[in-house]
Amino acid sequence: MSTTNTTRADLTVDAGATSLLRFATAGSVDDGKSTLVGRLLHDSKSVLADQLEAVEHASRNRGQEAPDLALLTDGLRAEREQGITIDVAYRYFATPRRRFILADTPGHVQYTRNMVTGASTAELAVVLVDARNGVVEQTRRHAAVAALLRVPHVVLAVNKMDLVDYQESVFAAIAEEFTAYAGSLGVPEITAIPISALAGDNVVSPSAHMDWYGGPTVLEHLETVPVVADPSDDPARFPVQYVIRPQTAEHPDYRGYAGQIASGVLRVGDAVTVLPSGRTSTVEGIDALGQSVDVAWAPQSVTLRLADDIDVSRGDLIAPTAAAPSVTQDVEATVCHVADRPLAVGQRVLLKHTTRTVKAIVKEIPSRLTLDDLSQHPAPGELVANDIGRIVVRTAAPLALDAYADSRRTGSFLLIDPSDGTTLTAGMAGTAFAEATADPAPEGTTDDEGWDF
Repeated sequence: MSTTNTTRADLTVDAGATSLLRFATAGSVDDGKSTLVGRLLHDSKSVLADQLEAVEHASRNRGQEAPDLALLTDGLRAEREQGITIDVAYRYFATPRRRFILADTPGHVQYTRNMVTGASTAELAVVLVDARNGVVEQTRRHAAVAALLRVPHVVLAVNKMDLVDYQESVFAAIAEEFTAYAGSLGVPEITAIPISALAGDNVVSPSAHMDWYGGPTVLEHLETVPVVADPSDDPARFPVQYVIRPQTAEHPDYRGYAGQIASGVLRVGDAVTVLPSGRTSTVEGIDALGQSVDVAWAPQSVTLRLADDIDVSRGDLIAPTAAAPSVTQDVEATVCHVADRPLAVGQRVLLKHTTRTVKAIVKEIPSRLTLDDLSQHPAPGELVANDIGRIVVRTAAPLALDAYADSRRTGSFLLIDPSDGTTLTAGMAGTAFAEATADPAPEGTTDDEGWDF
């Protein structure tokens, strides 16, 4: 195989048209999330002619003279009939400067789990506020979820400015209140933009009605917000997905470990540790796209070759020996329960972390978070759909788990029902933005079927 030498400068990805931004919209019911998304798609010329024609036809049937741009994202019949967003709607579009994956999330309280799903991989969250109503309870909930999920950039879009006569004082008061609240939760960057999604003010084009505002439009901010980080800033994490053993005449002794680099940079010659076994070796080679390379970085998919013939299988994690994560069987985490069936103390589950799935038992549920005022309800006993709380899980086998605050990829996990494979809970290892103040709940009971670890 030929060898491709990659220099340190090659680690810097061009932040131009090739960069990708994942972002989510959130807000209260009727704040105009779907209309904003539709306006973004329409004014950025990202809507096909037949899609726009279908929206215009549906709008005329509902007695509306102008096309209802919200219909570009509200695709379910129930959404169109009720005029609300129920499920997360994903849309893909691009401008000459950047590509986008957008998640339009529901605003109802009972769909908090949908917002968690949409924002879990987002690098930016757009939180809408109706200028007439200001910051309400659901606004605070969405700010809290964005903080819990460690979304690095938050845009406050103060919508329906046309209905308050485009008053600067209204915008300034809302921006000040939201910024203070979100900042107290640890949101690192907040950008406030006054808009009218229905009229198109400050969405794609600058508004002629708000000359007092000198900041970017929503699209300008989305196109320019920095999302490309230096991968060498984070320690390398390589979850093994597949072991490659061709055992052919051409490659009789080839043994490679395939997967996607979750974070950091790996180089030939690096001393690495395989977890959870703790065996050590050295990176002998890296294969990418049929060629041998000297260095690879997240999120590339590669095959690693190690200098020593050691036992490595799917679910193992390869990490630098000098910066390996700790291994544990007791996982403390903040979780959002997404299933309709409750999660209870003593319940048997499967825990899926990167490419590794192990048996586990819910040992404690110390508290449930009340997002309205960020208070902790102690020892609830169980979590129901849309609840966010603290749990302690005991696993049957050790896991190499980072704190979610350090790595959203290797600090997150899922709890799965072992009977039917249903996803129960989305977890974030480590501490949340607000620590539980309740006394620990009583330990779970011993299980009689071999699940007490």
